[in-house]
Amino acid sequence: MKEITVYTDGACSGNPGPGGWGAILMFGAHRKELSGGEKATTNNRMEIQAVIEALKMLKEPCRVKVYSDSAYVVNCFQKRWIENWKRSGWISSKKQPVENQDLWKALLQVMAPHRVEYVKVKGHSDNEYNNRCDELAREAIRRL
Repeated sequence: MKEITVYTDGACSGNPGPGGWGAILMFGAHRKELSGGEKATTNNRMEIQAVIEALKMLKEPCRVKVYSDSAYVVNCFQKRWIENWKRSGWISSKKQPVENQDLWKALLQVMAPHRVEYVKVKGHSDNEYNNRCDELAREAIRRL
């Protein structure tokens, strides 16, 4: 399996408000930047959407390391929240419907052919790829 590195970030101008996402996919010397946005959304939705859009670009099963500054996204998998949500019929530990379950389900679908590992990075620090994803997300908001 090819080993792919993915960096993602989401941004929102107001929360909710106009939002954008950015992603960078890297394989060897190859690098691809992606971005997009929505006029009315939340930061968390843009964080998830960035991962979905990045994984949709992969044409074959891969090993993927996703680097994100979103504790929401990373903890969902590292702390196995997603498994609990699926088992409970998408009801949270607070006995409420899981927020953004449409995107979580879409993410699970695009993850299925791949082996995906999530890694938390500190946002707005010295990580050039995370910073670039933030720029891509903010540029996407300006284009709306």
